[in-house]
Amino acid sequence: MLHDNCISDTAKLRMVDLTPITSFDTLELELKRLNDLKSIRVEGLPFPALDFEEIEDELETLENRHNVLPEESFFKIKLLSELTNRILFFFSDKKSRFQFLKELTADLYHTDDLVKAINKVFDAKGKVKDDASPELFKIRQDKKATRNRINLNFDKHLKSLQKKGILADNNETFLHGKRVLSVISSYKRSVSGNALGNSKAGNVTYIEPSLNIPLNHEYEMLRDDERQEIFKILRELTYAVREHLPLLQEYQRFITELDFINAKSKLAIQLRANLPKLSENSEIELINAYHPILLVTNDLNRKPTMPQSILLDKFNRMMVISGPNAGGKSITLKTVGLLQLMFQSGLLIPADANSKIGVFHNILTDIGDNQSIENQLSTYSYRLKRMKEFLERSNKKTMVLLDEFGTGSDPELGGAMAEVFFEELYNKKAFGVITTHYSNIKLKADKLQNAVNCCMLFNQETLEPTFKLSVGMPGSSFTFEVAEKNGIPLELIAKAKAKLDSKKVDMDKLLSALQKEKSQLEIINKKSIESAANAQKAERKFIDKKDALDQKIATQRNLAEENNQFITRGKKVSSFIEKFDTRSKNKELLADIRKYLAVEKTKIIQLQSQTALKIKSQTKADAKKNIVRQNDDQKKIKIGSKVRLIGAKMVGDVIEKDGTEVTVLFGNLKTKLSVQKLRLIR
Repeated sequence: MLHDNCISDTAKLRMVDLTPITSFDTLELELKRLNDLKSIRVEGLPFPALDFEEIEDELETLENRHNVLPEESFFKIKLLSELTNRILFFFSDKKSRFQFLKELTADLYHTDDLVKAINKVFDAKGKVKDDASPELFKIRQDKKATRNRINLNFDKHLKSLQKKGILADNNETFLHGKRVLSVISSYKRSVSGNALGNSKAGNVTYIEPSLNIPLNHEYEMLRDDERQEIFKILRELTYAVREHLPLLQEYQRFITELDFINAKSKLAIQLRANLPKLSENSEIELINAYHPILLVTNDLNRKPTMPQSILLDKFNRMMVISGPNAGGKSITLKTVGLLQLMFQSGLLIPADANSKIGVFHNILTDIGDNQSIENQLSTYSYRLKRMKEFLERSNKKTMVLLDEFGTGSDPELGGAMAEVFFEELYNKKAFGVITTHYSNIKLKADKLQNAVNCCMLFNQETLEPTFKLSVGMPGSSFTFEVAEKNGIPLELIAKAKAKLDSKKVDMDKLLSALQKEKSQLEIINKKSIESAANAQKAERKFIDKKDALDQKIATQRNLAEENNQFITRGKKVSSFIEKFDTRSKNKELLADIRKYLAVEKTKIIQLQSQTALKIKSQTKADAKKNIVRQNDDQKKIKIGSKVRLIGAKMVGDVIEKDGTEVTVLFGNLKTKLSVQKLRLIR
C-alpha cells in the first residue's frame, strides 16, 4: 500500500528499504512531520496536490556545463518549481502550525525567475513558441508560406488528375513527410514528377508533383534551420536554468521527501491512525489498537473489528496469552508486533492517540510453521536455533514475540524446554508477548513478578470466541467444549477426558469456571458503572430543573411585588380623589396630583419598554450563541465524523473532505454537501 501511494521512484525505493528506527530523536521528528501532513489532509486545508515528475536525470545533465536539456525536461522543471512555490506560499501564513513539516523548507526560497524564463520559450503545451526568438519567428513564417504554396500547387494538380481518372481510390498520401499523388501505375508516365515509391501490390505509384519538388526541398531546408535555431534557444535556456542548479537540487530533495511522507499520510488516513505518545523508556501501552491488515479487510467487507488494549511496562514485561484456538491469540500478538514495527518505521498506528510507545533496539519474532526443507530442519529444530539466537541477543531493549511457544515436540518435554527459555528471557529483562496452551508456562508466568497471564475470552453459552483480551488470569483451551460444539460424539469426548491426568482436567475446569466468573463480574461492574452514570445524570437533570423553577418563582415574586406596589398606589390615589374637594382653593393641589400621576405612568411605560428590550436582546444573544456554536461544530467536521443533515433525521459518516465540501455516506447513499448543511454529532 505504501509503495503504491508514492509518485516518485525515489520515494518508492525508500519504501522498499523501510527499516525500524532506533534513534528516539530521529523517530520523533519523522512521526511529527507525518502527523503534521496528516492533520493538513484531514482538516481539508488547501495544500497543493503533489503532481510532479522527478528531475534526477535533468540535474545530472545540468552538472555538465556542455550539456543541453531536451525540450521535455524544461516542462518537468517548470512543474516542480511551480509546485514548490505553491507549497512555500501555503506555509507562509502558517506561523506557528505544522512547524515540523515546515522545517523541510528551511533551505528553499520562492523564485519566479525559473518559471518566467521557461514560459518565455514554451507555451502551455510544452512546445517552443514562435516568438521564442526573432530568427525562429521568421523561419516559421517562411515555413508556413512555403507549405501554403505546396498545398496550393498540389490541390490544383490533384483536381486536374481526378478529372482524367488516373488516380487510385485514395487519391493521395504522405511519404517521407511529403504530400504525394496516388497514381494508377499504368498511368504514371502521364504525370510529371518524381516517383517516390509503389504500393505493396505494385498497382499504385506515389509521385511528387514536379512543381513541388523545389518547394519541398526549400521546406526541408527551413525545417533544418528551425531545428538549429531551437537548439540555440534551448542552449541559452539551459545556461539560465543551470544558474539555479543548487536550488533545483533542493527542490528535488524536498518534493521527493514530501512524496515519501504523503504516502504514509494516505495510509494513516485509511487506517484512522494516530500519533501515540512517545516514551524514552522501553514500554508499550496500546489503547483500542487494531491489527492494520485485519482492519482494512474488515472495512472492505463492512465487518466490525475488535480492538485490543495491551500494556507492557517495567511491572509487566512479559505477557502470556492463552485461550481457545481461533480465539485471537495470534492476532493479538501480531497486532503488538506490527504496530511496534510501524511505529519505529515512522508510521502512525491504528490505536487511540493516548497510547504510549517506546523504542526497542531488537524485535525478535518466531511466528508460524518455520520448517526449513532446504536446511533439512524440522519445525522444532528451527525453533531451537531461533531460541539460541534470541537468548544471545535479548536485553532490556528487546521485544520478543513467540507464537505457540513450545510446540513442535513432545508436549511434556517441549513444555519443559519452553519454560526454561521463558525464564531465561525474563531474567535478561526482555519484553515480550507469548501465546501458548502449556499449563506450566501459565503457572510460571503467575510466579514471576513482572510477568502477567492473559486470556482470550470465550462465550461458554454459544461456545464461540469473543476475540476480547482479559488481563490477569490464564485461559482454558476449551478443547472438549469446542469438540462438542463441532459435533464430536460425547462418548469420544468422555474417553479423551479419561485418558488425561485428573489434575489436568480439574485445572482446565477451574480455569473455565474462573473465566466465566470473571466475565460475569465484568458485566456486573459495567452495569454498576452505567447505573451510577445514569443516576448522576438524573440528579444533574433534577438540579437543573429545580434551579430553573426557583428562578421562575423568584421572577414571579418580583412581578407580584411590583403589581402590589402599583395597586397600593392606585388605592391611595383613589381614596384621595374620593375625599378631595374640587373647589377653587384646591386647584393648584389638583394640578400637582395630575403631574405626579403622569410621571408614574411614564415610569411604568419605560419599565415595560426596558423589559421588552432586554428580552429581545437576550433572544438575539442566544441566537448568536447558537450560530457561533453551530459554526464551531461545522469547523470540527472531519473524515470519520458522525453528522446529521439539518432539517432532517438522516445520520451519516464523513468519508471525504475538500475545504468546506464533504462527502457523506448515508447508509448506501453517498452524497457531497456543504458543512453548513450539516450538524456534528460526534
